[in-house]
Amino acid sequence: MKIDFANLQHQYQLYKEDIDANIQAVLNKSNYIMGEEVQQLESQLQEFTRVNHAITCSNGTDALLLAMMAMDIQPDDEIITTPFTFIATAETIALMKATPVFVDIDEQTFNIDPSKIEAAITDKTKAIMPVRLYGQPADMYEINAMAQKHNLKVIIDGAQCFGASYKDQCAAQSCDIYTTSFFPAKPLGCYGDGGAVFTNNDDYAEKMKMLRVHGQNKRYHHKYIGMGGRLDTIQAAVLLAKLPHYRNEIEGRNRVANTYSEQLDSTVQTPVVKADRTSVWAQYTLRVQNRDQLQDKLKEQGIPTAVHYPMPLHLQECFQYLGLKPGDFPISEQVAKEVMSLPMNPFLTDEEIAFVTNAIKSAI
Repeated sequence: MKIDFANLQHQYQLYKEDIDANIQAVLNKSNYIMGEEVQQLESQLQEFTRVNHAITCSNGTDALLLAMMAMDIQPDDEIITTPFTFIATAETIALMKATPVFVDIDEQTFNIDPSKIEAAITDKTKAIMPVRLYGQPADMYEINAMAQKHNLKVIIDGAQCFGASYKDQCAAQSCDIYTTSFFPAKPLGCYGDGGAVFTNNDDYAEKMKMLRVHGQNKRYHHKYIGMGGRLDTIQAAVLLAKLPHYRNEIEGRNRVANTYSEQLDSTVQTPVVKADRTSVWAQYTLRVQNRDQLQDKLKEQGIPTAVHYPMPLHLQECFQYLGLKPGDFPISEQVAKEVMSLPMNPFLTDEEIAFVTNAIKSAI
């Protein structure tokens, strides 16, 4: 048996008629930039999240930049975030010439540990940027309380978490600006690059709409220094075809995750989702010993795995200028040596899941 990690081809075949029709409609109109499908998608995303403003953009990385630009983050400002995430989180802070300030993670959820945030706050701190790793929201009640106490903004990097809930609310409602990615392998993905920002703040929304089109407030009149950060109309058309199926896919991802956990039981350390939130399971990530050997054994049986992420950001060469060293964030460093993600998509069958879990149990 050969297992597909994300199974995007199967998903395409399921929705092929609607996807192809939507793409063909764009081709027929040839309105490839900011076509009507972009506005339609934004309207549907607002309805899905119950957030006042959904603004699509070119990718999840640019979404983070748009959020910080809207907040007027300046050189030498500090933004608190996690070292255990994809590089875009801290990379965009550095691109703004601000300073990423890392705080270690919670050992169970892999998200930033809110109990360690206050010690990292200085008079230069302007925002907290929690990541919702692997699909699960961070501890936003505690993070927002800390932000309110110190008059800080909160930007959520929700690239892996779109559609998750926190205390019975859409996770996009629990911050100043929420960002996400529509990279193809994300739980809701397009067929190229794509992203979005969400906010209930009218001023931020108006500014980000201008920033993504080079700071224009009308054609060839530029109020801000901006970027070329628009979502392609064809990608919007793809997302319009996929969004109506997304809630069912989230249910499917939870079915797969729950079955993995039940079958693996105490064999390995399985993921923990806190009771007051849901996950969209961008990844199903275990902690294992002898990871390389286990991956090799699974690969021999046609089971793909991945490591998200093998090196914390504070140890990356590009962040050497921060003067950090091994041992500064011990939980992130230890977790990075042990995490291993299994195939995760809503289309995995019970037979395929059993094949994966039996292979793990026999290999350990």
